[in-house]
Amino acid sequence: MAQAVEEWYQQMPLITRSYLTAAVATTLGCSIEILSPYSLYLNPKLVLQQYEIWRLVTNFLYFGKMDFDFLFHMFFLARYCKLLEDNSFRGRTADFFFMLLFGATVLTGIVFIGGMIPYVSETFAKFFFLSNSLTFMMVYVWSKHNPFIPMSFLGLFTFTAAYLPWVLLGFSVLVGSNAWVDLLGMIAGHTYYFLEDVYPQMTGRRLLKTPWFIKALFADDNVVLAADARFAPPAQNLHQD
Repeated sequence: MAQAVEEWYQQMPLITRSYLTAAVATTLGCSIEILSPYSLYLNPKLVLQQYEIWRLVTNFLYFGKMDFDFLFHMFFLARYCKLLEDNSFRGRTADFFFMLLFGATVLTGIVFIGGMIPYVSETFAKFFFLSNSLTFMMVYVWSKHNPFIPMSFLGLFTFTAAYLPWVLLGFSVLVGSNAWVDLLGMIAGHTYYFLEDVYPQMTGRRLLKTPWFIKALFADDNVVLAADARFAPPAQNLHQD
């Protein structure tokens, strides 16, 4: 059993393995009180006035108490982060990292700007951690790249992957979770999808380009793909019963 888990972990691509490790380590550290969530949460005033810049990163690493909800989000993080990195971004580790960085920037910007708008500032002030929203962004982007994959929700009904974000959003509403967490992820995901996939097809121009210094951080595989993986027929292991 231990060997199987180790093999599963080692087979994860770089970004997925790194993010999952950091998330589990951070959440576990808070659970055993080595770390404090109060030193990790996103606070615009502390970031801008006290220069506690680390909060821009650490708020994406803490997923709350280590309970069933934590395991649920770790499953989604491991699954959809891996699917994106192994398929749509195969051989483009730097581009995948840039996608996550872009999503994190959009989410942070929404919270910062929303916190300055009257009548809604109190709502955005409650977003202390954006980790779940970033995970939902990955689910959204994956669903856009693989819209026709058949899926099932708890064995109750079937649908195609294009509707996965909406199914999960509806489930969040039914169980009383904060729907804004999912909505923010959808906004960030759609912003990236539009700028990366839709806008270039409409205009022939690309607004999103991975900076050279990010590309320099990763040694991407020098593989010439016959076609972009996002337009290739879905691999068998993408199907979810």
